[in-house]
Amino acid sequence: MDRDILKDINGEEHFYENIESLEKHLDRFFEDDEITVFHEMLSLDFHLDVFLINCADNDFNILMTSGMSLLKMNVPESIENPEDYHFCELMVLVPKDIEFEEVYTGREKNSWIISMLKEAARVPHHNKSWLAVGHSLQATTDLEPYAEETEFSGCVVLPSVTFDEDFTEFYSEDRKINIYSLFPVYRNELEYKIENGYSKFLDLLIEANTKEVMDLERKNLLK
Repeated sequence: MDRDILKDINGEEHFYENIESLEKHLDRFFEDDEITVFHEMLSLDFHLDVFLINCADNDFNILMTSGMSLLKMNVPESIENPEDYHFCELMVLVPKDIEFEEVYTGREKNSWIISMLKEAARVPHHNKSWLAVGHSLQATTDLEPYAEETEFSGCVVLPSVTFDEDFTEFYSEDRKINIYSLFPVYRNELEYKIENGYSKFLDLLIEANTKEVMDLERKNLLK
């Protein structure tokens, strides 16, 4: 009943099977006690949780959205095989020494990382657009940082170099769902990417041998 109400309010089809498929997909790689859920207490548009995956076999943790793929993104028909990009979830790899409170409100230390994920996940659905590798997002319209504790002012959507397609792609019935990696960037890096394009920005990452795991004190790629 709640699902029907939510669909009526938003006027869009909600693919709840996608979230169930995500959970089954993660069950292939992780144990239940390795996954903590930051539940969204109030959803004004669509329900969006964030998983914190703490796997002993990795030297990093994973923050991943659960709910972005509830809705179908508006992929331009000019894109080759647009059906391959209609659904996705986002993740950030974080060092194990970055800790989070048990409950997310958006005001705790390091909570800006979770907020970055949640805000990025909502952008395509609010704007009737789409999100895929090579796209970039800014924290605010005037490119201010996400929070006082960080200088990162935006992020770029990247393919994971840590996980292969067995992890970053899965299916829910006949619907392909991608898992993309978010890479936080400084203001001048974001401006560089917007002005010069994704390929030039990728060259900077390769030249600096930049790691996928977030580094809160990462050296600026342009300095």
